Amino acid sequence: MPAYPRAHVMRNSLVTIATDEYAQTGQVTKARLVPDTPVQTKRTLVPDGVVQDIDSTVWSFELAGLQDYGTDGLAKALADLAGTQVTVTVQPKAGSGQDTAEFVMVAMPVEFGGEQGNFREFDATFPVVGQPEFSQSGA
Repeated sequence: MPAYPRAHVMRNSLVTIATDEYAQTGQVTKARLVPDTPVQTKRTLVPDGVVQDIDSTVWSFELAGLQDYGTDGLAKALADLAGTQVTVTVQPKAGSGQDTAEFVMVAMPVEFGGEQGNFREFDATFPVVGQPEFSQSGA
């Protein structure tokens, strides 16, 4: 069977926060939307007796990258935008006709510094406001 045509390794991605694109500058190592959909289950005393309720999905945005507190640095932008709601667009593969998610997150500062002999990196999780909108990228 041939490979699924839209399967691809995540690289050559786009991650735009506010109006600036950071993935193409080589600063981002992870950009992932994660849903949390709680399911409550209650078993009753009859055979096969189960009551289930699915709650609303709450999303978070996992973002990791290199710490750059310079002029065009993502870490600096997140610190400067701390506490504000910003629009984010994630496109796992650049180009037209590709999957895209747009959402609003609350910006927060990320860590500074690190361990001897390692790259200065950050790995943070940001709250998403509402639900992401999924679409395909235009031309």
